[in-house]
Amino acid sequence: MPRVTVGSEGANPIEIYYEDHGVGTPVVLSHGYPLSGRAWEKQVSALLAAGYRVIAYDRRGWGNSSQPAIGYDYDTFAGDLNALLTKLDVRDAILVGHSMGTGDVVRYLGRYGTGRVAKAVLMSPIPPFLLRTEDNPEGAPQALFDGFIQAAQADRYVWLKQFLENFYNYDVYGGTLVSDEAFRASWNVAVAGSPVAAVACIPTWLTDFRADLAKIDVPVLVIQGDQDRVLPIGVTGQRLAAFIGDTRLLVIEGGPHAIAWTHTDQVNGALLDFFQK
Repeated sequence: MPRVTVGSEGANPIEIYYEDHGVGTPVVLSHGYPLSGRAWEKQVSALLAAGYRVIAYDRRGWGNSSQPAIGYDYDTFAGDLNALLTKLDVRDAILVGHSMGTGDVVRYLGRYGTGRVAKAVLMSPIPPFLLRTEDNPEGAPQALFDGFIQAAQADRYVWLKQFLENFYNYDVYGGTLVSDEAFRASWNVAVAGSPVAAVACIPTWLTDFRADLAKIDVPVLVIQGDQDRVLPIGVTGQRLAAFIGDTRLLVIEGGPHAIAWTHTDQVNGALLDFFQK
């Protein structure tokens, strides 16, 4: 399987698994918690059919990547992405992140610049900054995230099930836009991930991306559902225009956090329209 070595834990290499298909302008896909690069399956087929090269990878701790006990922070995640882009010598890429993956994209652009990147897409974004502080009153209290950590530590399986229910707005879309089988497949991917990563990723959601956003000098498309329960749009997507120079926001009516799956036609149409401009 194609992998890039990004570090080591003791004598063991830490490897990032990726899939690289097609030719043309490269589109690099960074997935959200608690899934893997397979979460993009409805986008991969559409992008390949439209003539793009599609690179999807698994974040450390998830999917077919290594499951180390270290490196769960956005500087490391961005370094992993940089190692992948460097190995493949990707140029003029379009970076697309969903949820936690938007943090990968933004921190990468903040640390490594846009030399390899032409555009970016932030879908159901985690930036700019989720934690409530004196200079960020729109954020959520620390106690909320402490509760998430406690729930994940107490019973990872229940925590992941409940998270995915909010991920899909399953009480609304279960059995229609999200089949029982699709939900079960997502849960299987989630529980196959690292128990360490399931907990250790949660504090990263409080990363302050505001300085990174200010450095972005390529066009950015933000796509988010107005019914996003995981990362509510008023705290995230609607705030990004104040931090990024060239940005546009597409709001998907009724869209949950997992809009790439539930509202595929709207998402794919928006991606292709943005890519081709």
